[in-house]
Amino acid sequence: MVSRIAVTPGEPAGIGPDLIIQLAQTGQSAELVVVADPDLLEQRAKSLSLPLKIQSFNPETAPEYSTKSSVSCLPVPLNKPATAGKLDSANAEYVLETLRQATDGCLSGQFDALVTGPVHKAIINEAGIPFTGHTEFLAARCGEGVHPVMMLAADGLRVALVTTHLPLNKVSAAITSERLEKVCKIVQSDLLERFQIDRPRILVCGLNPHAGEDGHLGMEEIEIITPVLDRLRDQGMEVTGPLPADTLFTRRNLKNADAVLAMYHDQGLPVLKYAGFGQAVNITLGLPIIRTSVDHGTALELAATGKAEIGSLIAAIAMAQQMIQG
Repeated sequence: MVSRIAVTPGEPAGIGPDLIIQLAQTGQSAELVVVADPDLLEQRAKSLSLPLKIQSFNPETAPEYSTKSSVSCLPVPLNKPATAGKLDSANAEYVLETLRQATDGCLSGQFDALVTGPVHKAIINEAGIPFTGHTEFLAARCGEGVHPVMMLAADGLRVALVTTHLPLNKVSAAITSERLEKVCKIVQSDLLERFQIDRPRILVCGLNPHAGEDGHLGMEEIEIITPVLDRLRDQGMEVTGPLPADTLFTRRNLKNADAVLAMYHDQGLPVLKYAGFGQAVNITLGLPIIRTSVDHGTALELAATGKAEIGSLIAAIAMAQQMIQG
């Protein structure tokens, strides 16, 4: 059965449209439906001197493989013509509308998964729209009670996060027993269901240097993290920790792990991106839909130059297909 995957290019002034057009030159083993302004795609294809045939998406037809130099498009009009490399807050609402339509299509069963291109958070906020990232936006769109968990994967390494886009001075207060237990169970559940891992083994970082060093460098490990992990182990989960992050990410430890759970964004993701930047995939766990994304930003300086690399987008689509097959 052919999968039907919605793809949002993200910021129209960035490399997202370039990636879609470059990917279209290869053909895919799924039907990719680009949720975007077709005029933007045509304009960028001309700038890249690449052929592109745009077909209007018809949800009534059966999914078909995307053919070379062709894309299926669910049209969403730009608010203002986009110029490669030049941000314009007038198009912030356009970016969010593409996400709304793609997410709603996944929730209704029209699409099997969503793959997102890079957005520019600052320009969306400059437009007066509070926006912290895809993860939080998609969770809100999916309805109440949804707790999203960010996980990146590359080269066999999976790193999930307890907290995501928070200032460092707010991280400790955000790591509550309730939140940590919920995140651990979501990671466990999705590894079982989405990745077909029979008995997931999860390594959990401490928050403080040396995992608190018996309370001399912080009490979060003693008061919050260890009690939660003890409860989860009693329930049958295979969670190890809290471990010092500086030694957890060694080959000896990682070879026996299916995922790592880091306490905050820059504790776990620098290691992951060092291991596989440009080939890594951002995955949102805990949603009622499948969502993957590229691991990089909008790269405004590369837009319309032909120098953007599509490795992460290819990996994100492959990961979405893997998760669809479950």
